Amino acid sequence: MTHQPDLSSITIQFYATAAYNCSYIQGHIARSQVADPGNQMNNRLYSALVCQGFRRSGGFVYRPLCDHCQACKSIRVPVQEFEPNRSQRRALKQNNLLEALICKPHFSDAHYLLYQRYQKAKHTGGGMDQDNVDQYVEFLVNTEVNTYMVEFREHQTENDEGVLRMVSIIDQLEDGLSAVYTFYDPQEGQSYGTYNVLWQIQQAKVLGLPYVYLGYWIEACSKMSYKTRFQPCELLVQDKWQRVI
Repeated sequence: MTHQPDLSSITIQFYATAAYNCSYIQGHIARSQVADPGNQMNNRLYSALVCQGFRRSGGFVYRPLCDHCQACKSIRVPVQEFEPNRSQRRALKQNNLLEALICKPHFSDAHYLLYQRYQKAKHTGGGMDQDNVDQYVEFLVNTEVNTYMVEFREHQTENDEGVLRMVSIIDQLEDGLSAVYTFYDPQEGQSYGTYNVLWQIQQAKVLGLPYVYLGYWIEACSKMSYKTRFQPCELLVQDKWQRVI
């Protein structure tokens, strides 16, 4: 039996942001609904919000509230039913020597340099490629909920510390894991992003959690198309989770 977090006993206020240019669909104008708990966010509250379509960027907890668009849909994977397809099995095999090291979120020069390389290679001109240290820390290190950081390292010898290949920020909710952000060595052909989602699915199974939340899926955004490849998956449509196969 899965546990669905409930907001009914929690008092919380919401406000809408001013309109801004959508970063996912060119030419669209977006707005967000922001959760303001009036005091410190906690894991129970945040778990309930994620189940209702919210996610966070640093301490900013939001969901889309656009006037004329409902393209952004929250997506999650029921981990017990998930079966990797052929390309996902290939990604697992290709990266099965990576060692995952779980730690508390913290600043590291090595992490920040990898983040900068990733942004310049994958998101040039998107704004985040210009993030300074303070912006990076606010986005990925500061947290008020149950968050951990995972380093993925590739060892060249048995006793070396390993080459840092990928870093993932993950929130552990009451009913699953929420993928906050992942950045990795932007070399071609390694399928690090796919491997990371597969690792999170396996980690959720180990922890006995039913879901992995992958943020938002937008059909018109090619950078998000990979999310529905993890089957089966569920989309939040009109406040109800619906199976997509």
